Amino acid sequence: MTATHGTRRPPGRTDARRPSRTALAAARRGARERLPHYWFAHRLLLVLSGLRPVHTLLGHTNDTAYDQLVRIAPLAPLRAAAAGRPAAAPVLLQVGCATPGPGALEAYARIRSGDRTRAFAFRLEQTGSRWRCAAVELDVRPVG
Repeated sequence: MTATHGTRRPPGRTDARRPSRTALAAARRGARERLPHYWFAHRLLLVLSGLRPVHTLLGHTNDTAYDQLVRIAPLAPLRAAAAGRPAAAPVLLQVGCATPGPGALEAYARIRSGDRTRAFAFRLEQTGSRWRCAAVELDVRPVG
């Protein structure tokens, strides 16, 4: 009697040559997060929620957008305010963009901040091989 090898798989085992669904989802998520508008939305969220200093975006913004962020960031407008509890970090729910012309992206992000859904928008412009933020808009206005 000879055994046949490789004709049947044990139950619950997947084909080793094919990536799992979670691996494929992780690869898609990684590719998406390398897109300029996803990348910048995440960094902007960290700055506007007070988790990172504004200077971390210094090389990724033009002068006008950086000046906007210098005025807005100290207010931490996207920090989740929870009475009597430590604030949870805000979470990106959705990021989208439009291409109004070559070398420009107008993007938006919806975030969950505590029990509120918030929004911000920004414009990225390509200079050479780099994308830089040219403007930032929030659903709140800074004082002053």
